[in-house]
Amino acid sequence: METIYEGASLAERKGYKAIVIEGENVHKKMEAMLASGEIQGAVTMHYPFPIGVSTVGRVVTPGRGKELYLATTTGTSSVDRVEGMVKNAIYGIIAAKASGVAEPTVGIANVDGARQAEIALLTLKERGYDIRFAESHRADGGIVMRGNDLLTAASDIMVMDPLTGNLMMKLFSAYTTGGSYESTGYGYGPGIGEGYDKLILIISRASGAPVIAGAVEYASQLVANNWKGIAKDEFAKANKAGLKEILENVKCRAKSGDAGLPKAPDAPAEVVAPPKEIVTAEIHGIEVMDIEDAAICLWKEGIYAETGMGCTGPVVLVNEANEHKSKEILAAAGFIK
Repeated sequence: METIYEGASLAERKGYKAIVIEGENVHKKMEAMLASGEIQGAVTMHYPFPIGVSTVGRVVTPGRGKELYLATTTGTSSVDRVEGMVKNAIYGIIAAKASGVAEPTVGIANVDGARQAEIALLTLKERGYDIRFAESHRADGGIVMRGNDLLTAASDIMVMDPLTGNLMMKLFSAYTTGGSYESTGYGYGPGIGEGYDKLILIISRASGAPVIAGAVEYASQLVANNWKGIAKDEFAKANKAGLKEILENVKCRAKSGDAGLPKAPDAPAEVVAPPKEIVTAEIHGIEVMDIEDAAICLWKEGIYAETGMGCTGPVVLVNEANEHKSKEILAAAGFIK
């Protein structure tokens, strides 16, 4: 409790109002105070958010001292990994805008599901949702970010699954202390989800007074900037652009649709590879879980292809003479954008 009081005191010295709720059934008291309007937001540990709600963390990166929103760090946006990451991008935009970032940029961490999430989010943008993508600081650029992009905050929002986000949160918050004490940042952030109207932010047992104070500051900014109104507006815009249809296609990948997701391929045993040839052209941007299916897709069109793993992720290798046509085929099948 001493650290909690220290964090609350530090927040008050910065001009933010904070009270500490004690006793038994703390969460029940907290929820009652939120419902009555006695408090407008809460910072707590171990809160069980419903499926569909997850938290957007906020850290200061060591590379350039820039703030980065980790979308997301606790909770579960969806039981489907890719659907969850697509939702996390919107949750991150809401959190960033409600913290005063007028036009936040979005990047996707290079984790499983990143390429499928990229296709879905690009489709959402094409259909009218105003999402601003960042560009990786690496020479090859792109929306999908690498480790150095996290360290330098190449984007304002970094999209990932919550387990990876939780790991990143702990690393960014406690990398100077050996892990036992989170000394920097704003905590694991507010739980966000469509229709969710309680402002509850998460910290951990390892969160030190500076992080607790940062979480109070984060909450205060969200309240001051009308986070509920921003959330309602962003979900309305995303839904108007076809978010629900895109998410349905993410979950039902046998459909090709406008969401740009690949059709289920024929079983490998039914497809015979064309005669082998020299393959030196690399086609990037394919989800690792889809890489074999992408090669089979080209085989079906009479193009010999192999799969590999480059330094920036999975690749399909084809003969240079077939590169352009192969990209057209893979784009039409939804493997790349």
